[in-house]
Amino acid sequence: MAVYTQNDPAFVVGLLGVWKAGGSAVAVNPMNKARELEYLLTDSGAVAMLCLDDLWAGVAKSVVDGGATQVRTVVLCSGLDDQSRDDERLFADTTRHGTDGDQRVVTLRDVVEQYAGAKIPMRTADADDVAVLTYTSGTTGVPKGAMNTHANMAFNAQTYRDWVGLGSEDGVLGVAPLFHITGLVGHIALALLTGAPLVLAHRFEPHVVMDAIREHRPAFTIGSITVFIALVGLDGVGREDWESFRMIYSGGAPVAPAVTDKFERLTGQYIHNAYGLTETNSPSHMVPIGQRAPVDENSGALSVGVPVFNTVVRILGEDGEELPVGEVGEIATSGPQVVPGYWNKPEATAENLPGGELRTGDVGFMDEQGWFYLVDRKKDMINAAGYKVWPREVEDMLYGHEDVREVAVVGVPDEYRGESVKAFVSLVPGSNLTPEELVDWAKERMAAYKYPREIELVEELPKTTTGKILRRELRARDSRA
Repeated sequence: MAVYTQNDPAFVVGLLGVWKAGGSAVAVNPMNKARELEYLLTDSGAVAMLCLDDLWAGVAKSVVDGGATQVRTVVLCSGLDDQSRDDERLFADTTRHGTDGDQRVVTLRDVVEQYAGAKIPMRTADADDVAVLTYTSGTTGVPKGAMNTHANMAFNAQTYRDWVGLGSEDGVLGVAPLFHITGLVGHIALALLTGAPLVLAHRFEPHVVMDAIREHRPAFTIGSITVFIALVGLDGVGREDWESFRMIYSGGAPVAPAVTDKFERLTGQYIHNAYGLTETNSPSHMVPIGQRAPVDENSGALSVGVPVFNTVVRILGEDGEELPVGEVGEIATSGPQVVPGYWNKPEATAENLPGGELRTGDVGFMDEQGWFYLVDRKKDMINAAGYKVWPREVEDMLYGHEDVREVAVVGVPDEYRGESVKAFVSLVPGSNLTPEELVDWAKERMAAYKYPREIELVEELPKTTTGKILRRELRARDSRA
């Protein structure tokens, strides 16, 4: 069953329902349009769909009507279902949609009323059964359905619980999208395992989320660093607003040391790093509670942590050989959280998961104390006049300027150097910093081949729904690309 909703209670209900029926869920990004939705439905073979009613009216109905999918049952839910207040910042234009007499369609509210008190036989899932298909493009190619098993998800839910020290009294703030592996495991599975309350807000709207923090006083959250940048930048937000948190983690995108320092200065909270991929069911590395991630002296990168329980991580060279401590190569991960493969794609499984070890496509290294550092994605490396430039290092440096709110660095064509370093920068509100001033500032702090020769100021950087900045869209904006 495909689950095509926002961060609503229905998402959790849908997961539990399909699992208790003995089936598997297909997590669908609510931003997906018709072509993307049709691919996921046909590739997965989904026969049912839990769908937000406005997404059914706007996108999904035409896909199902097209006849290319196997979907024969649709359960409609609404953003207005099971929420504590009709916040106009989220629901000003929201109205409920009915079934319009479509025999394929029922509403979740009607199903709940119809079967209230009924005893439905449940099927117990095996550990190796697929709990959720989460689609990822991985390093290359069309989207692939990572087969997240019940064993994978249970292991990493326990990792969060035991590593962070969470109990039933600790509220979990759900800022990551629930369709994403971080939301699935670090929010839903964790809350189900511990019995902790899960605080949701339909979609991420900074003012609404801050109000939810003030009202429900959660103790834990994990989200992309862009979430925390947005929250801490709101007017009127002070240290007292963050006092309920005992631990905050950030994952899904690299974190610059300057950003964590600023966040701690403003909130009193230290952001712990976490690292993982869809194929590792969220974390494979985390910074232990009570410890601060070291910063590599050479690159300026903030450590993503150490491997979590029962997890083996190697750094591999171009020929697949294991590299010694301190050398940069591809991160390869094996452990109970690593998925067994991709849905109906044996060739991609063999290529990316040889022998069950995930070749992440991320470049990094391990220091002598066992801390791991993420340098960048292999495909994002910039070749400037024969020198390797990792965008992450340049971004971390630019975050050190007090007027820089967000930044993304890409390589652009250069007739002389082959590629040149370009930075897209969003400034803090009220800043009058010019691109030329920022280039000069960077030039004083980086080698000649590394500093950005060009800086373009933008109001907002393009992001995925999980908060990752889209470098590929920025590259496409440049007329020379």
